Amino acid sequence: MTIRQSALLMASIISLISISHIDVKAATCPSTYNTTRKLSYNPGAKKYVLILSKASQSVLVLDYASLDSITSIAVGTDPHEIITNPDGHLAYVSRPEMNAQGHHIAVLDLKNLRLSQTIDTRPFFIPHGLAYHQAQLWYTAQGSKAVAVYDIKHQKVEQVFGTGQDFTHLIYVRPDGKAFYTTNVESGTISIFELRDLPPYMPPTGVLPAGAKSTKQWRQTLVCVDPGCEGFDVSKDGKELWTASPNGNIVIVDLEGKQVKARINTHVMGLHRLKITPDGKTVCVVSVKTGDLLYYNRQTHQLEQKAHIGQGAGIYMDKNSNRMFISCTPNNYVSVIDLTTRKEIRKIPTGRPDGITSVTVN
Repeated sequence: MTIRQSALLMASIISLISISHIDVKAATCPSTYNTTRKLSYNPGAKKYVLILSKASQSVLVLDYASLDSITSIAVGTDPHEIITNPDGHLAYVSRPEMNAQGHHIAVLDLKNLRLSQTIDTRPFFIPHGLAYHQAQLWYTAQGSKAVAVYDIKHQKVEQVFGTGQDFTHLIYVRPDGKAFYTTNVESGTISIFELRDLPPYMPPTGVLPAGAKSTKQWRQTLVCVDPGCEGFDVSKDGKELWTASPNGNIVIVDLEGKQVKARINTHVMGLHRLKITPDGKTVCVVSVKTGDLLYYNRQTHQLEQKAHIGQGAGIYMDKNSNRMFISCTPNNYVSVIDLTTRKEIRKIPTGRPDGITSVTVN
């Protein structure tokens, strides 16, 4: 390396240290989002917060620490949910387009911050909820009353599960891949799908045919909750599923017993989404009608705190920084909450925000 090259390298390092110092300071100072200040795109910056904007039909890319804007990526009409793959190279954005029988999922290249391709989900319509498991993209197809499993490598649907329920909306795939859960909003049910070991089918003769063997088969159990139950979360131990309905009820499902174990009447109308805090102790619930944010103790089922933050329509828990992002869609902003203090530390103006996630691009 020449003397000139060494000097340039040292100058770059000093510049990066200066920018990093400014960002951390800005991130710890509670304030409203500064729309006039933007960081220059730095190829070395690999950690982002991604926010969907329905109004601009794009993904807003923010610096993870400072929450300053880096860029936006156009994805097409009606973006709702977003997830990333494990290495952070790709993001997937569902586009339900309910009035047009939507059939698109946008794929983003996060290394180059651009739209990579668009998956056509036909014949499965109105894709919404997303989950990623072992090189498979799982998505709900509301218009087809189904869940589809898309093979990323071969770019084709390899399995479909019919729920037979109306408005199959959000999905959670258990880490071992042997169970998944969905909310079926209009039917007022939770689908519990499990991969079970089943004995050979006994024919009416009462005699098993030669060579009959046990098989692994998927089976669905429906648990009645309340009509309108949409957002849900699963406890770390995998034993409980919490959901909430617009009539003010929080419903807790015992996933082992496959039945409702408790109901909590919050007396707050318009409950929409909920998430369990990273420490597993508190359940945060938002009302898209009243603008209330409720903190419920997961063990005692008692209300710990109530705040007014805006009409929340989505929640993302950022466990690495102990922050909570709430999409206040009707109010056109994202509220960022410090989970330690439970205080709002940032308000990010966003045109009709929805799905949010964070990502480290390796």
